[in-house]
Amino acid sequence: MRRDLARSLSGDRLTAVYQLDCPAGEAEARARAICVEQTVEFPEALIADEAIREQIIGRVAALRALGQDRFEAAIEYPVEAAGRELTQLVNVLFGNIALQPGVRLTGFTLPESLARQYPGPRFGVPGLRRLLDVAARPLLCTALKPMGLAPAALADLAYRLALGGIDLIKDDHGLADQSFCPFDERVQGCAEAVRLANRKTGRACLYLPNVTAPAPEVAARAHAAKQAGAGGLLVCPGLVGLDAMRALAEDDALALPILSHPAFLGGLCLRPDAGLSHGVLYGQLARLAGADGSIFPHAGGRFAFSEAECRDLVAGLRREMGSIRSIWPVPAGGLRLERVAELRAFYGADCILLIGGDLHAQGADLVASCRRFVELASAAGQVT
Repeated sequence: MRRDLARSLSGDRLTAVYQLDCPAGEAEARARAICVEQTVEFPEALIADEAIREQIIGRVAALRALGQDRFEAAIEYPVEAAGRELTQLVNVLFGNIALQPGVRLTGFTLPESLARQYPGPRFGVPGLRRLLDVAARPLLCTALKPMGLAPAALADLAYRLALGGIDLIKDDHGLADQSFCPFDERVQGCAEAVRLANRKTGRACLYLPNVTAPAPEVAARAHAAKQAGAGGLLVCPGLVGLDAMRALAEDDALALPILSHPAFLGGLCLRPDAGLSHGVLYGQLARLAGADGSIFPHAGGRFAFSEAECRDLVAGLRREMGSIRSIWPVPAGGLRLERVAELRAFYGADCILLIGGDLHAQGADLVASCRRFVELASAAGQVT
């Protein structure tokens, strides 16, 4: 058995970094317990095979104090424990220990042998710029809302938004397949409206319908959206699962950019002593699952993210991950036009600014409000 196990292991290991909140005298034992829990989940003393003990169980690569009763543990796992599936990789990184207090996953690194199993985002930052033919300024995004509008009203709204210069027009994440706004009718109408506006402007605005749906219908809605002329997709991985988004990203018959929406994910990162860091949840995992952009609430909006958490999130979007492309931060959450220069300074030019309700609050002329949005985003990066 020892010989067979040795032949099946490459020696490559992935590394997960955890923040541990516990008394100083317990830190080493806590880290070692994670090594066991995330792999064999079996009393170590009862494992007779030495090869399993030495090669399968995770091992503590580093343990350092961060402050009073707070530690950082780097734990290495054999890549084979993650198999060839994103679901199992996430399970190894933060499966059972998600149920334990005082443990937070703050980052992970993958050897190339594992990272290359995940193509990641199809477009990423330069690819989406090429698709939209926008060279330098931040990209501009908005959402079709409010819920309750009929498909024809949403299509008219999409037309005016595209005419005004918005780059990405997405469904609100609350739009699904409701009786007052059926999916097929909405998508066909909005895609055609954006297509007509593009013919008039000569631009390449993309419409991204929400394809979050029951498991058997996700791919079908995505393909129906493409057939109707949609230029991208909106997915809520917290609702359909990270791997469902990955499957869409890797589908060559779709080949559409994807924005990841944070619905249902927030509770995984709100506690500073548990869950996932913002950089892991909205950054690294979104990239592994193929998103080209990750939507999240910027500090100072109607949600509770801090500037430090937003910086951590962006680091996760951009940190080196082998051949996996960096992706777009999409700050959102009640943002206003008056904050565009501030947002550009905070995120740089490679961001997608998502402003919804405030475009409508500027006055009756929505096209003019959108053009003002374009002007502000373009001017914010100019040196005077």
